[in-house]
Amino acid sequence: MTDQPLYRFTSHILGKNAKLSVYTDRIEWEVARGVSGGKVTAGVLTAGLSVLATGVRNGKAGTEMIPVKSMTSVTTKRDGMLNSKVSVITGGNTVDFRVSHAEAQIVKDTLTDLMLGKHPAVQEASPAPAVTVVTPPAPAPAAQPDVAAQLQQLAGLRDAGILTEEEFTTKKAEMLARL
Repeated sequence: MTDQPLYRFTSHILGKNAKLSVYTDRIEWEVARGVSGGKVTAGVLTAGLSVLATGVRNGKAGTEMIPVKSMTSVTTKRDGMLNSKVSVITGGNTVDFRVSHAEAQIVKDTLTDLMLGKHPAVQEASPAPAVTVVTPPAPAPAAQPDVAAQLQQLAGLRDAGILTEEEFTTKKAEMLARL
């Protein structure tokens, strides 16, 4: 596993803020233990009514990881005026991250490039194997005899009396048929 993340951001996952790190081979996130600041603020502003209504779930800290090779798709969808939802889809699960619109595009592009092996960090880590292309030698062009010259030779042989008119006509027809 790679130790240096390519990208870090904070997201809202399942009602809690999480710190996410994108590596060349995985996404990792850590959910901190404790009650969120938003819940405390809402409790103070509503004189404790919101805390009574929703309860205090002092969540457990935890981490989770998704290998890039198990991702099948990454999508984004607007989620309010300021945020977008980035959905990472794997073979049997979908994990949603809530981030700003601009950050959603960065996260999506980074993950898509990693999935397709197009991210510069992946290309630097594993140089492309040298490909040797072997092309067969081009066949030598068949020597096309100069038909006109050969016909002149045949006519000369006929005129000299070496060939009969019938032999000349037969050879002439064979030569013209090969064209």
